[in-house]
This record gives sequence, structure tokens and C-alpha cells, in this order.
Amino acid sequence: MAEAATARRRSRGGGGAARRAERTAVKIETARYIERNIPNFEVLNEEALQVIETNAETVLEEVGVNFVDNPAALERWRNAGADVQGERVRIPRGLARELIKTAPSQFTQHARNPEKSVVIGGRNLVLAPVYGPPFVRDANGGRRYATMEDFRKFVKLGYMSKWLHHSGGTVCEPTDVPVNKRHLDMLHAHMTLSDKPFMGSVTDPSRARDSVEMCEILFGKDFVQENTVMTSLININSPMTFDDVMMGALEVYAEANQACIISPFIVGGAMAPVSVAGTLTQVLAEVLAGIAYSQIVRPGAPVIFGAFVTSIDMNSGAPTFGTPEASLITYGAGQLARRLNLPYRSAGSFCGSKLPDAQAAYETANSLNMGLLSGVNFMLHACGWLEGGLVADFEKFVMDADQLGTLHGLARGVAYDENAQAMDAIREVGPGGHYLGCAHTQANFKEAFWKTQVLDYKPFETWEEEGARDTRTLASLRVEHLLNTYQQPELDPEIAAALAAYVAEKKASVPDAFM
Repeated sequence: MAEAATARRRSRGGGGAARRAERTAVKIETARYIERNIPNFEVLNEEALQVIETNAETVLEEVGVNFVDNPAALERWRNAGADVQGERVRIPRGLARELIKTAPSQFTQHARNPEKSVVIGGRNLVLAPVYGPPFVRDANGGRRYATMEDFRKFVKLGYMSKWLHHSGGTVCEPTDVPVNKRHLDMLHAHMTLSDKPFMGSVTDPSRARDSVEMCEILFGKDFVQENTVMTSLININSPMTFDDVMMGALEVYAEANQACIISPFIVGGAMAPVSVAGTLTQVLAEVLAGIAYSQIVRPGAPVIFGAFVTSIDMNSGAPTFGTPEASLITYGAGQLARRLNLPYRSAGSFCGSKLPDAQAAYETANSLNMGLLSGVNFMLHACGWLEGGLVADFEKFVMDADQLGTLHGLARGVAYDENAQAMDAIREVGPGGHYLGCAHTQANFKEAFWKTQVLDYKPFETWEEEGARDTRTLASLRVEHLLNTYQQPELDPEIAAALAAYVAEKKASVPDAFM
């Protein structure tokens, strides 16, 4: 665990004063990315896996996928051996699997603070916040369109959150900034207000190039050419359509050796079959085609097997979350990703609730635990998601971020070294005693149990005296505390000035566009 202490007053008043200063100092702790010591939960047997893999190859060969408005992509596929008719690409059986063999099984995404770099793949789990909502909500202002100031607050909260490893990307969509310029402000916020890893822009290939150029300022051009410093989300337009905007961004990032999450966006029953096996077949076919294309662009480019899958409410048509069907698909997709030896992205703090209430808590808990047990390596939307992804909620952000600590604890598994066996404690206490004061408890109590920063475990009388505050009220206080105690991480003044100048010059070079 890396720990940075800020705003620490050094006292000359002796031991007692020093300890008091230590207790009151503002500390920003960031836990290391999770390394699982527990098994993955697997729902598909070998026969089922082979059926799905065979069917996915059949889909690619017989049905094919569309690469629309992208003649260069069609030519690349033709040269790679695919059957290209119009914009339909049919991929011979086995070709996609052969192409993806050059994709790395894991990679390091470097942060500007090297202690916060993350390794994506293997047994690791990296947690990143919500991505993409046009609306925000808090207890005071209610639901409203997101602004750039909201975005900056979320970046600060992410930086201050112990259990988040990643700053994310479009944590909310700041609608008060022109569409063609907001990516510059968002990237600038991630680069200057946090020192955790972050994501690049994918809304236009030119914005992906801006993202790479800003990283060259932040990290140095030579470093970016040799290392991965961004992970970006490339959504497939399910069913089986790859548009020129997303593929154009993928091309920019792959050529620059920057990582892409290649992810179908599926609402089961609307954009994929209603059955689990049918959806997994389509997910695998789409991911195989997308990752294969990234390797055609640049063999060895880092990629992540993505699966964003929800079910649908057949009465309203709205997406549903935390359901058993979505869990089964997520578990199964994890098995398919591991058989391809690729990092896996899925799950998050998913819920369909309009408020951070009991529905949100149930659905989010189901979704988070599903992600841990399915072997996810990169979990986008790990905190802050509300209303089916339309809203980034400030209180839910800190509630979810707090609960991410339980994933860390579960992933550690069960220790059984001499200290964990606690035989000395059992002998010391004996029958009829208690363990509160024994030597083993005194030596281990600080780290023995996960500690919440939001939830209330006080006796009823104390809770009532303090105002009978519910979880949302406590979370609102937590948001206020984190923002009030936030201190910006240091950045070389020359780099900061160069980033600011780049953003200003880029924004001045084109007129505002809100479409």
C-alpha cells in the first residue's frame, strides 16, 4: 500500500504532541491494485465452452461483422485474409484467434506517480469509477446536467478514495463545455488533479490523437512511445457493428501502443439473444473481431476483453442490473477471456435505481461481487453509477468507493501462517475468557478487520443523539470532508504550464461546437 501524507504539521512538542499531530494530519492513502488469492467462480463446463467457441467462429465465418464508413479497415481485413463484401467482413474460422495471439496477456499502465501504476491482467483487479453519465445528482442539488466543475469534483474524490486504483475517463459528461473541446478539459483534470492512471478520449479519432499528445507532454514523448500510459474504452455497436468513430480511435491508440478495452455494449433481448449461451456466443464473436483488428493495426498492442451486458425489463424495455442472468454471462465471459489469455473487463456498481437507496445497494452489491468472483481484471464503473448509467451520484460515489474495500478483503483469501492460526491467543484466553485484551488481539487489531469510512455502527442511543443520520446523509458529509481536505498532487511547473498552453491553443484553434 502506498501512502502519501500531506498537510502534516511537524511538532517540536514531544511524543504526545507528535502523536496528536499524526492523528489529525490529512492522509491520502491509495491501496495497491487487488491481487486475488481466491479462486474464480466458473459456471461453464468444458462442453459448454467448446459449443460457445465453435458457434462464435461460425458467426464470424457465416454471418460476419460490419465495419462501417471505414474503407481502410476493410482493406486491412482483406489483406489479412477475410472475405470482404461491401462493408460486411466474414472472418474464416480460426483467423481471428490466430491474429489475437500477439496481444499481451497482461500489461502495465503507468501513472505519473509510479507508485500508483497498475498491472492489468493475470490475477489482478484494477478498480476505476463510473464512466459517461450526462447527469449528476447529489443530496443538495438533485438531478441535473453535469458541468466541468462536477467533473473536477469527481476526479478529486477519486484521487482521495483509498480503494480506487484508477482515475477513470469520462466520469461524467460536462455539458457546459463544447463537445469538441471538453475532452481537453477532462484530460487536463485527470492529469493535474490526480496522480492515478486515467483513460483517453474516444469520441473522435482526432481527440484520441490529442490524448496521446497530452500524454507526451505529461510523461515525455520517448516514454509514451515505449510504455502504455492510457487505457481507453472502445464500444462495439452490438449486434456486430464496428463504427468508424470507435475504430478510428482504436487505430490511433493501437498505433501508439496505448491500451483499448474492446467491449460489446449489450442489453440482452434487444441487442443480443435472450439466452445466456446465445449472448455469450455473440460477445465472443464481437470481441474476437475487435481484438483481431487491433492486432492487424499493430501486433502486440495492449487490449482488454470487454463485456458490458445487462438484461432487459420486458414490460418497460429498460435495462436491469444485478440480475442472475447478467451474472451468469459475466462469469462465463470471464472463462472465455482466460481461455484466450487476455485481460478481462466487466462488472461495476451497476443499478437501475433513481436514488442511492435499498434497490441501488442490492443491485450494486450483486454486481460488485460478481465482478470479483468472475475474474475481472479491469472494473470500470466501480463506483458512482446510478439510474442505469445516466447519472453519476456524489453520495453513491463515496458509498461505493467505501465498499470497494470489502473486495480487497475478500480477495486476500484466508491466511494460515503462524500468526493467522492464533494458537497463542487460544491458549492464552482459554475456556470462558475473552480475546479483547489478549496479546494477539493487541498486536493485530489495527489491521484485522475492514473499516468503513461511511457506514454507522454506533449504538442506537448515540446514533439518535447525533441526528439519526441515514447512509446518504453520512455519505454527503463524507463528500464534503473529502473535497474540503483535498490537496492537489505536485506536478512539475514546466509540465503543468505546457499542458495548460496545449489545452488553450487547441481550444482557440477551432470554433465551439455543441453537436
